[in-house]
Amino acid sequence: MSIYFNNAATTWPKPPCVAEAMKDFLENGGANFGRGTSSGRDLETMGMVLECRERVARLLGGWENASPQYVTFTANITEALNTVLKGYLKPGMRVVTSSMEHNAVTRPLRHLEQTGVKVTVVQCDRFGRLDPADLDRALGAERADLAVLNHCSNVCGTVQDLEACAAVCAGRGVPLVADTAQTAGLLPLDAHKLGLAALCFTGHKGLMGPQGTGGIVWKPDFAQACDPFCEGGTGSFSHLETQPEAMPDRFESGTQNLPGIAGLNAALKWIEERSVDSLRKAENAVGARFLDGLKTLPGVRLYGLTEMSDGKRLPVFAVNFDGVDNAVLAAELSDRGLETRPGLQCSPWAHQTLGCFPQGALRLSLGAFNSPEEVDKALIIIDQSLKAIGAPSPIAAR
Repeated sequence: MSIYFNNAATTWPKPPCVAEAMKDFLENGGANFGRGTSSGRDLETMGMVLECRERVARLLGGWENASPQYVTFTANITEALNTVLKGYLKPGMRVVTSSMEHNAVTRPLRHLEQTGVKVTVVQCDRFGRLDPADLDRALGAERADLAVLNHCSNVCGTVQDLEACAAVCAGRGVPLVADTAQTAGLLPLDAHKLGLAALCFTGHKGLMGPQGTGGIVWKPDFAQACDPFCEGGTGSFSHLETQPEAMPDRFESGTQNLPGIAGLNAALKWIEERSVDSLRKAENAVGARFLDGLKTLPGVRLYGLTEMSDGKRLPVFAVNFDGVDNAVLAAELSDRGLETRPGLQCSPWAHQTLGCFPQGALRLSLGAFNSPEEVDKALIIIDQSLKAIGAPSPIAAR
């Protein structure tokens, strides 16, 4: 069995209850809701989806007393961010973002820029941190209509001070959209308390659910200000030839990934029973152990913060080794039983900010199911792999 250090891509393994819930839905439920005769199976599906919305709203701080009405599901966070950005931004508007964003933000913004939306990118420091004062200056330089920020870098694990950034946006009267791909389920989040216009999340990372799940926690008035990204059958208001205004129907055309939502619901229940705090502490413990060992390896170059500080970084580590191609090293690690991810990790802006563009970096990301024993074994595998591919000694590298 290999050691899995690619949790920033998707957490693995999943809690056993996730696959069990999906299997049970397909074997014993399987009905759509709002598209049948209101049979027992139809109502059970409706109840399951509502329960999942409620769990999301409680965990991520939904608006209107954590109303499930303002939680809508998407296929992933990329679709969620596209729904928000393309639904809200119009030609002539200005959006402010950071230099640590994922392509899920970068590419929609560059597309919108071609339509007449102005994009301002605020530079982060070499550790990937956004200074709220720099954000404030960018918002105040000229009229800003929206801000969109990554809560945590998928490259190096640096966590932004979302509370301070949200306060800056509130002070300027600018709606803030948060990309929580790496933090939902691992750090405390409250969209309502933070005053977020939209909190976009994915189900398959820290929330421990299956791929193909994600969504948006909406501020009610912001949801009405966004045009639907997709229009069609909702199983409701079928007499209308235009998209319903009611939530969550407004943003949920077509049949949802119901087996995936069943799995996500089970994962959220699993998290509730253990708590975000306990899962974060477990990850931080193995992360600190790995980071200490990583810094002793010859020729290592670590990007981002150099200490495992609670609330300031997650156990997502970007490294290069002197004289070593990170893709070649990743292949050698894989052959020896350690799964990682080399390259640019869909975040070229982040690598430019951190100083490792265009070669990218080797990313090693730990999760809740990694053990201290796996950490120690992984460090041995990395050392052996460096020697096997002929990495230069520290003296030779200088």
